Amino acid sequence: MLMILAASRDMKERERNICTKEMIRGFNDLAQEAETEITGGQTVMNPWPIIGGVATSVCTEEEFIRPEHLEVGDVILLTKPLGTQVAVNAHQWLSLDNSYWKKIEDIITPEEVKYAYETAMYSMARLNRNGAKLMLKYKAHGATDVTGFGILGHATNLAENQSSPMNIELHTLPIIKKMADVEKKVELFQLMEGYSAETSGGLLVCLSAENAQKFIAEIEELDQQPAWIIGRVVENNTGNKNSAKITEDVSVIDV
Repeated sequence: MLMILAASRDMKERERNICTKEMIRGFNDLAQEAETEITGGQTVMNPWPIIGGVATSVCTEEEFIRPEHLEVGDVILLTKPLGTQVAVNAHQWLSLDNSYWKKIEDIITPEEVKYAYETAMYSMARLNRNGAKLMLKYKAHGATDVTGFGILGHATNLAENQSSPMNIELHTLPIIKKMADVEKKVELFQLMEGYSAETSGGLLVCLSAENAQKFIAEIEELDQQPAWIIGRVVENNTGNKNSAKITEDVSVIDV
């Protein structure tokens, strides 16, 4: 794995040294947890700190689940909550005491913002490693991560990748507590429409109903965090290309 690092030139030298060191330490800790190692990378100066990486893996066909074998009747589960983008922004607005904070301060307390931010932070720091292993154990028919395109964007991509006619319906959205309320107030992220970007989001996994319950029970035991059944794979008899949608009666679970 390669590390891509930017140290902040706008920080004081002592602050920059401490923050950069801790960023590298956290990155390395998770690399070790993932049982991989950092072999190189690049470092630059930047107005704000950035860290990321590029990972390469080699596996056999048996170790890889192609995202193209969904079956009508599959249930869909999600391993991490939605709303990280909203939570991080709300925390920044609180810190800056800016106009956006003024817009939401009547619907959410500073303590609730901090809870949301910490929930998002720990979610983003949690690897999808156990979920990926369980996909193999419980014979998932396909999956996608939920990141920059939002949950509906990635679900649509997964549906369109199937060779047989079928659609994806999402009936439940597990969202970090109060973030749906914040989004309704500011209307910036399209969270309820399914297009809010997630950073280090969870896995959206399609598998049989029987195996889904076993998957959820085991990942909750391993990660000490919940997972949820959020949708289903249904027939597509319309003659149109495969698609995904959030149902009109969608349920929201506060996380």
